[in-house]
Amino acid sequence: MNEIKLLVDDASLEIVLSILNNLKNGLVSNIETNGKVKIRTTQYKPKINTIIKEENSGTNDSSGKYASASAYKQRLKKK
Repeated sequence: MNEIKLLVDDASLEIVLSILNNLKNGLVSNIETNGKVKIRTTQYKPKINTIIKEENSGTNDSSGKYASASAYKQRLKKK
């Protein structure tokens, strides 16, 4: 197994440890420090994907600026 040693300032030690702890599971087997550091164990949590139904997307979406392509063309003709 390979070993990597990093020299990090005290001010940025917490940030570097946070980055290393949030790496993909199994990439780093052990992290050791020579001082006492409080490590926040917050891992990245992606947003939950929601299902977009066909009725609510594209031209069926009435929440946009124009109800449809034909309504947009009519508005352009009026100007």
